[in-house]
Amino acid sequence: MPKRYEVIVIGVGAMGASTCYQLASRGLSVLGLDRFDIPNTLGTSHGQSRAIRMCYFEHPDYVPLLRRSYELWRSLEKENGQQILHVTGGIWFGPAECELIAGSLSAAKEHGLDHQWLNHDEAIKRYPQFTVPEEFVGFYEPQAGVLLPEAIITAYARLAKQLSATLLANVPVQSWEADSSGVVVQTTNGFYEADKLVICSGVWSEKLIKDLGVDLPVTRQIALWVQPEREELFAIGAMPIWAINREAGGMYYGFPVLDDKPGFKLAVHNPGELTNPDKIDRVAHPQETEELREMLSRYIPQANGEVLEASVCMYSNTPDAHFVIDHHPHYENVFIACGFSGHGFKFASVVGEALADLATTGRTDLPIGFLGLGRFVN
Repeated sequence: MPKRYEVIVIGVGAMGASTCYQLASRGLSVLGLDRFDIPNTLGTSHGQSRAIRMCYFEHPDYVPLLRRSYELWRSLEKENGQQILHVTGGIWFGPAECELIAGSLSAAKEHGLDHQWLNHDEAIKRYPQFTVPEEFVGFYEPQAGVLLPEAIITAYARLAKQLSATLLANVPVQSWEADSSGVVVQTTNGFYEADKLVICSGVWSEKLIKDLGVDLPVTRQIALWVQPEREELFAIGAMPIWAINREAGGMYYGFPVLDDKPGFKLAVHNPGELTNPDKIDRVAHPQETEELREMLSRYIPQANGEVLEASVCMYSNTPDAHFVIDHHPHYENVFIACGFSGHGFKFASVVGEALADLATTGRTDLPIGFLGLGRFVN
């Protein structure tokens, strides 16, 4: 008879690796399955850097989750013996009334978060790397910083395996079934059984969870790395993470130049063109980077140097751009985390804790109610 696990986790990216670790740390027998390597560059948990910030303009209800997330990132650093969170501060630019600025200010005031409101001249004096319009103001958040995605997934996976979790890479899941007696997961490597199932399969979620009643379209996103003219102005320690309001929607954002990483990274946070994750064009073509080059020329001219690298990532999007973390609506022993809409990575540590809570006790004290499926029910 094949081994039966207490919990199977589908997807061992950021969310899945964290979940495997949390479950294994509670003494459960865990199987993690990923269609690619752990980590890999083919899903959504890669790219050398991810932003973390506390004054969350998207919704102030994320702030309690972020507080816990920061605690868990620091705990991971201690257990793994490696820094994975670099606090750089964050500077946001835009009109005072735009969502990026007004929403950040609202979250800061509601939760008593440290922040600074800067008029245009104050912001540019502090950060002369930027040449933003006079009608833009600055919002500075000292707790913002950079997470290292590949290092995080590697750490969680290693620690989970040390706690006796089984993690299988390059084993695509084809289907799954669940009833009151347990779950059966069919893969290209055979069948696996467990008492419970956690699905956090990123951009493949819509293919694996077909009866949620929520569309999870996948979009193709471009990131760019360039060589600044004066790298010392953009190095970590001199440059915070940053974001600039985008007139067409969303924002431009980026990171300081990290040690041992290539160049100055920037991207657009706004859903791109629709794509199929199994058929996506993984080449970032020169014409696709034109908007980012124009943005640099307009707002950060001293960074507008040679293109070092361009890559393709993906978003899995919900209708309201907020996550889904919940029980499966039809199965009491199946739990889901999906639709992270391009801003989920910073929460991976606390999402893993929440999913482990749900899978072990059926509930969690973490404030995830606003991320439930019930919000989509008419």
